[in-house]
Amino acid sequence: QVQLVESGGGLVQAGGSLRLSCAVSGSIFDINAIGWYRRDPGNQRELVAGITSGGITHYARSVKGRFTISRDNAKNAVTLQMNSLKPEDTAVYYCNADITVRDGRAYERRDDYWGQGTRVTVSA
Repeated sequence: QVQLVESGGGLVQAGGSLRLSCAVSGSIFDINAIGWYRRDPGNQRELVAGITSGGITHYARSVKGRFTISRDNAKNAVTLQMNSLKPEDTAVYYCNADITVRDGRAYERRDDYWGQGTRVTVSA
C-alpha cells in the first residue's frame, strides 16, 4: 500500500508565498519521479513541476522562476516552494508519483499514484 499526503495549502495575497509538501509512505523500492499537478476553478489541469530520482526538474512555463521543486530522498518527500504567487495560481494542487514497489520476487512500476490534493487560493 502506497500513500501520498499533501500539506501546506491555504489562502495568501498576491505576491506572497506558500510551501507545499508531499510525503510518501509504504513499501517503496524507488520513487522514479514525483511532482505536482494542479486543477484550477475552471477544471483545467496542468503539470506544474516535477523532479526525477536523478534530480532533473521540469516546470510549467507559467511558474518557471517563481516556483522551486526539491526532494528529500531519505524521507520520501517532495516540496514545492511557491513565491510571487498570482491569482492565476489558485487551484487544488495534487502530488503525483512514479513509484516502483516490490511484491515478493516481482517488481511493479506505476506512475499513477496520487494524493488527495491541497487547496491554494491567491487573492488579488
